[in-house]
Amino acid sequence: MNQRTLVITLGALAVAINVVAGTVVSNLKIPFLFLDTVGTIFIAAIFGPLWGALVGLLTNLVLGVTSGYTAIPFALVNVIVGLVVGYSARKNGYRFSSALISGIVLGLLCPIVGTIIAVGLFGGFTGGVQDVAVLWLKQAGTSLFAAAFLPRLGENLIDKILSALLVYYIVKNLPQSLINPRGYKKRNSHVA
Repeated sequence: MNQRTLVITLGALAVAINVVAGTVVSNLKIPFLFLDTVGTIFIAAIFGPLWGALVGLLTNLVLGVTSGYTAIPFALVNVIVGLVVGYSARKNGYRFSSALISGIVLGLLCPIVGTIIAVGLFGGFTGGVQDVAVLWLKQAGTSLFAAAFLPRLGENLIDKILSALLVYYIVKNLPQSLINPRGYKKRNSHVA
């Protein structure tokens, strides 16, 4: 299998994983988890930031069709996930430490961007589980931005750290021929 076919095949699989995992978690109303970026993190860790960003973008476009239009603006969040993980892995390999640091950075950055989108386009409410907390915080006198941000912060810290570490353990156990495909050896030679 040539390099382009491998990237496209795994990228399509990653989009499907994001959509299925995100939809299952959303439908089960599991708190503190989204799991809709696992595929994005996986592709970014192995193939770099641009492929990761593309998987993130495509994920939210598919979710916009299957789950509702509100997912589409949040594509920016998933693109950021791909860029952060991809550049982190490019610089240091996708090690435990880079996975953990990426998870923490994403856990802080994603709710900031997500809150700006939620407040700017949807008045802070997006139909998710966190809307209950947003409403409660808003009625308690908190500003709309803070009310929309605080629940997202807690959820994203848990979700992004767990997702990044889950992908680390998956990547760690993959065959080296997949982790270090031709043209990507230097970038990901430190998976350990």
